[in-house]
Amino acid sequence: MSLFRKGLAVLMRIPMKAAATSGQQLATTPPFPPTNDASSSANFFESYSSRKVALADVKEWMQASIAIPSDKIEFVDANLEEFSKGYLSLPQEGRRELLLVLARDYDVNRARVRELMAQYLNLGFPQEPESITEDEQSRGRVRDEAFLASCYRTERNLRIALKPMYDIFFERLNAYPGGLKILAVLRADLLLVIEKEKLPSLRALDLYLKEKLITWLSPAALHLHQITWDDPASLLEKIVAYEAVHPIRSLQDLRRRLSTGRRCFGYFHSAIPGEPLIFIEVALLKEVAKAIQEVLWDDPPFLENEATCALFYSISSTQPGLSGINLGKFLIKRVIELVRRDMPNITVFATLSPIPGYVQWLLSKLASHLKLGEEESENETDSSEINFSSTLKEHVLLPEEERMICESGKALADGNSGIEILYNILSSTNSEWSKSDCLLSALKRPLMRLCIRYLLEKNKSGKALDAVANFHLQNGARIERINWMADTSERGIKQSAGIMIEENAMVYFSTGHINASSNIYQCFQVRNCEIKLFTIFELVYI
Repeated sequence: MSLFRKGLAVLMRIPMKAAATSGQQLATTPPFPPTNDASSSANFFESYSSRKVALADVKEWMQASIAIPSDKIEFVDANLEEFSKGYLSLPQEGRRELLLVLARDYDVNRARVRELMAQYLNLGFPQEPESITEDEQSRGRVRDEAFLASCYRTERNLRIALKPMYDIFFERLNAYPGGLKILAVLRADLLLVIEKEKLPSLRALDLYLKEKLITWLSPAALHLHQITWDDPASLLEKIVAYEAVHPIRSLQDLRRRLSTGRRCFGYFHSAIPGEPLIFIEVALLKEVAKAIQEVLWDDPPFLENEATCALFYSISSTQPGLSGINLGKFLIKRVIELVRRDMPNITVFATLSPIPGYVQWLLSKLASHLKLGEEESENETDSSEINFSSTLKEHVLLPEEERMICESGKALADGNSGIEILYNILSSTNSEWSKSDCLLSALKRPLMRLCIRYLLEKNKSGKALDAVANFHLQNGARIERINWMADTSERGIKQSAGIMIEENAMVYFSTGHINASSNIYQCFQVRNCEIKLFTIFELVYI
């Protein structure tokens, strides 16, 4: 066992560093090969990255994969293999150009669609007997079998013609061993291209591929597996590399997350063996933890049969190309069912989630108000502008909060107002304010109040501003509390001012409305506004 531990530690050394720095690299990395052997994986990457292939060759293999008749499957597979290797060896610019070609040159044949539509419109409805009812006439019902046969034939041809030519490419690549992983990489690259080039053809390509992946990755096609310390080292290495919420700091940390009082479950697909598509980490507790440090740092001081709460504290997707495909919802439901079956003493299911976009949102609001204050001073003669600015400032900091921040914050940050001091504190490269009892006392109320305001706001598409909150809210979870200083890690302070959300994971319904208690609206001074999310908030100071 000691050799296994040592070998695993060596395997995980580089992935640990990657997990601790950034998750952005995942979208551009080539896929793992269909093997559980770590050395084979390294050779796979090395051989692909060192191979030089011309973009024209990759295009030719893609074209051949589409054009070859389906009865010559061995030639199709040979071209798909060459395409897969060639695509992974292309630089990002080469992949971008190939995706543009795929979106534009292999789209729907609209000339053929127009031709079939003209044929369909020219069929002409036959004269029906008087016995046909008005209801049948209103719904286009006819009884002429010869005419119906022509309609069915033309409609079938229309359905075929409305499929883009890249449909057969996706279907064949999905059926090819290892092709599902290539499709996930292809879509990850496609999403990166769309961020810069918002072309309708690229969006149509992405939507079509996304719908295909949703079909192929239905819950019925996925296998739920409990990940334990006894699993292969290559699998545990991937858990460390892909952990996106709370980076795994050491081998001991990994073992703690897989030992007594803890669970880790993953969804696997047979086309991508040895690698979870998504995994979730669970802590078995006597009561819901108020801070993530209780989960990550403390060993369970009690027997599992004494636990009454299952706390979901981390969920991570391993495939950037599966963005927007809601596997997490089904994974959480399956895990709840499994835990309830195996541990009937567990009666509470909750999540403890970060709020990664909160501080960034708050800084943008504070910066806007500071700019507004500068404009106010330049236009002091315009009383209407002064009143408007003052009203907005009152919504950011209440008078008592302004006074406490000015008194407590000047020792750590400069500023002529509470808003300016708060902006300088939160935008600082260090997190010294979280270590000052005086500042914590002054900042707790405004930061908690503004956090609720942030969680209640929606973007233009009607979704919650925070990506993590939106994930849980879309899945029907109910937010029970927001907890102060629940994540005191450097990342937690910088992203969410140490605040975390506690949600009830058993509430899986979506009404589209928030039921918020009156003290919450009073807390951030919202009056007579309609909020359309679906959560219940209770403000808790711990």
